[in-house]
Amino acid sequence: MSLETRISEDLKTAMKAKDQVALRGIRAIKAAILLAKTDGSGNVIDEEAEIKMLQKLVKQRKDSLDIYEKQNRVDLAQTEREEIAIIEQYLPKQLDEAALEGIIRKIVEQTGASSMKDMGKVMGMASKQLAGKADGKAISNVVKRLLQ
Repeated sequence: MSLETRISEDLKTAMKAKDQVALRGIRAIKAAILLAKTDGSGNVIDEEAEIKMLQKLVKQRKDSLDIYEKQNRVDLAQTEREEIAIIEQYLPKQLDEAALEGIIRKIVEQTGASSMKDMGKVMGMASKQLAGKADGKAISNVVKRLLQ
């Protein structure tokens, strides 16, 4: 089942249940899909593009959440947390820290990386291999820790 079909079904369910939190998150995803389909690029939205789109939505909300927390806007921060939780349901299960570190250790060994100069090489491979399975910031943090 494609993401668009799944979103449409979940939107109907949320409307029937009058779940405002789910409606906000699902509508945000639906809007992003619609924008991607009508952006004029002619690109087909495959599973990889769907995952990137969802990760972008989560990242935007996390950035907003940080700002709201710094400004002590508890109400807006709560809204962002709720939307993040809804959107993350549609992403593949994220790797935990230990599994992520194990995979990145193998990549470091494969590339022969030994210092921070090799970070770009490791990040390139790790980002491709872990697309959708881990956040870019988490990957970066582990790579930095392993190369120092």
